[in-house]
Amino acid sequence: MTFSSKIQAVAICHTPYKQKFGIPRQPGLVSAARGFVELQPPFNHIDTVRGLEQYSHIWLLFSFHENLAQGWKTTVRPPRLGGNEKLGVFATRSTFRPNGIGQSVVKLHGIHQQKGKVMLEISAMDLLDGTPIIDIKPYIPFSDAIDDAQGGIAHDAPVLAEVHFTDTVQQQLSHYQQSQYPNLQAIIEGVLAQDPRPAYKKAKADPKQYQVALYDLDILWRAIDGAIHVEAIRPSNVQKPCLDD
Repeated sequence: MTFSSKIQAVAICHTPYKQKFGIPRQPGLVSAARGFVELQPPFNHIDTVRGLEQYSHIWLLFSFHENLAQGWKTTVRPPRLGGNEKLGVFATRSTFRPNGIGQSVVKLHGIHQQKGKVMLEISAMDLLDGTPIIDIKPYIPFSDAIDDAQGGIAHDAPVLAEVHFTDTVQQQLSHYQQSQYPNLQAIIEGVLAQDPRPAYKKAKADPKQYQVALYDLDILWRAIDGAIHVEAIRPSNVQKPCLDD
């Protein structure tokens, strides 16, 4: 069965996450990260979100736009299982799906209207910068939260690693947090505590230095003895999203 209804982006999400590597695997894991959902024409009218401010959280339905060309498979290897066991695609939240549609619940901090733009200020998202949003819905606690739900392989929150910063990085953080990014250290800690490396890398010694892009910065780090060590922060060539752009 097919249908021909046209789906278009109602908004674009602006987040600190400039690359897929390092994005939280679920929403709500990095509460310090702030972003904006910018409504797109013809939906960028304040009336489309009238009354939304009474909700603390919203659902975002979105497109895994950077994965669509790679297609999908019937089974995937969830990171929760160490990448060693296959489950059906519909039994996971794999980003490689038949229609490339995802959903996330995020915290709504406010609705802004300026310079012809309507922006929803959000936090705790797990979305790549530039992600197309195909629908926005209010989160309703009495129906959306189920107390006795079973979470399968993801019933419990992930085990987090300790994150350490060198003295040089601490100085860099002090500079960046005073000038542009007040929550930078908390965001780095939240992202790296989840150890974004592929599952097979975690089972053996791994001397490699990794890089995660946040805002217009590259965060350089290594995993040593089960902990994450941030070794440097350097500017990248990626432009920071801004509400005033």
